[in-house]
Amino acid sequence: MFKRFFLSERNVLTAIIINAIIICWMYFPQYRHHEWLEMVDHFFLIFFIVEAIVKIRVLGGKGYFGSKWNQFDFFIVLGSLPSLLTSFITVPNTSLLMILRLFRLIRLIRFIRFVPNLGQILAGLARAMRASVFVLLALVFLNFMLAIISCHFFAGVAPDFFGDPLVSAYSIFQMFTVEGWNEIPAVIAANAGEEVSPFLLGMMRFYFVLVVLLGGIFGMSLANAVFVDEMTMDNNKILEEKIDTLQEQILELKELLKNK
Repeated sequence: MFKRFFLSERNVLTAIIINAIIICWMYFPQYRHHEWLEMVDHFFLIFFIVEAIVKIRVLGGKGYFGSKWNQFDFFIVLGSLPSLLTSFITVPNTSLLMILRLFRLIRLIRFIRFVPNLGQILAGLARAMRASVFVLLALVFLNFMLAIISCHFFAGVAPDFFGDPLVSAYSIFQMFTVEGWNEIPAVIAANAGEEVSPFLLGMMRFYFVLVVLLGGIFGMSLANAVFVDEMTMDNNKILEEKIDTLQEQILELKELLKNK
């Protein structure tokens, strides 16, 4: 009964979920370093240690470590062990231990195992990444070019957005996502004051509209289209195979009708 409890994937996943909730709870300001929550968290860590020991004893070393998921779980639990020190000794700086505790949240990845057609999804994802790489590179080069141009013209008037090439590249990427892009030309117009002619302000706004169109509307849309098309290619192939089979059956049926 004891061994079966720890060998049950459902029980382990339930413990992982509850532990994740406890860790999340501990990050609310009023519950940081809460004694009872710390104890519950340590209980779950001990639970995972016992789980690993039971599985190693039942499956054997080769059987246990032969599974990639078990290796993943073992090293996550092993990395969390130092957080138990807080129960026995006073640790002056617990920030590193808190980071090690967060590693246990990574075990939630185990739920991926239960995703239907996971292999097909991962294959589609890899195929989509390969197909999108040139589009993404084109977007990177476009971002780089526009970042340098924007840095040249607007570094003085809007240093928060275009003060240096890296900040400028981030601002251009933000515009590619069409997230709050209109705030940037508004800030530039406000900082420029009345010294700049309306014509130049209009050209500035036109430039940023062009940036959004090139990178945000056309560029990102193209990248999304290529990515989604490659992801769904397996489904298209299945449909094509079914259509081909159906056409062959129709042709065979026609031949039978002709012979009669």
